[in-house]
Amino acid sequence: MNRRQILSNLARLSVAITLLPLAKISLAVTALKKSKAEWRKLLPQQSYAVLFEDGTEPPGSSPLNNEKRAGTYICAACFLPLFSSDKKYESGTGWPSFFDVLPGAVGKKRDFKIILPRTEYHCARCDGHQGHVFDDGPKPTGLRYCNNGVALQFVPATEKLPELRT
Repeated sequence: MNRRQILSNLARLSVAITLLPLAKISLAVTALKKSKAEWRKLLPQQSYAVLFEDGTEPPGSSPLNNEKRAGTYICAACFLPLFSSDKKYESGTGWPSFFDVLPGAVGKKRDFKIILPRTEYHCARCDGHQGHVFDDGPKPTGLRYCNNGVALQFVPATEKLPELRT
């Protein structure tokens, strides 16, 4: 084993240890039910429109496009961890993109809003619309989770994740 392999294995182990508490959260997701009026009071207007009215933010408008730090991307509504920063990549689409989600973090359904079928994904806890998943992503999954930045919050690895919203 050379030095590169050792460092790579140590990095993977570090990520696995960091995400271990998240796995417990995301595998046992309990639905959070709130009315649209309750969500409207809790969220900025643009986040509410995307999460609970299936809106889309303009491409290139999210500061999360340029986020490069290690950390976790959580649902902006209920704070469920959805993505690890090591799964984020630059897709060139103008929206934050990921090639994999945390286990049990999202649900999926078919969407025909633009006539052609797409796969929408939403937070498994609050059912907030996050974006669409496509099969043109990088290896190893080949998937591209194209996410609205206003539907996410970024928590750097140096900070504690917030408690799930109740």
